[in-house]
Amino acid sequence: MYIVTVTVFIKPEQIEAFKTATLDNAANTRKEPHNLRFDISQSEEDPARFLLYEAYKTMEDFAAHQKTAHYFRWRDTIKDMMAQSRQGAKFHSIFFDNTPQ
Repeated sequence: MYIVTVTVFIKPEQIEAFKTATLDNAANTRKEPHNLRFDISQSEEDPARFLLYEAYKTMEDFAAHQKTAHYFRWRDTIKDMMAQSRQGAKFHSIFFDNTPQ
């Protein structure tokens, strides 16, 4: 599994518009055949800070995601909403358990 996290700092007046655009991207990403997860989290301490957590079957699946219309739409929509550049990190999963408890 290939995991991508993205931290995004949004201008305070753009928070709701960012949420709307990101929810659209997440919902469409979840329809991709090799996307396993897409979480959007908002910081408790700083409401203008968001963490996106994405999981794909492979690195190539993430690369394919970055070529979709919904990704381009999100990227272009949020570019002027950001207070600073996005911070991304990529990981390879060591343990993943999707078994219901």
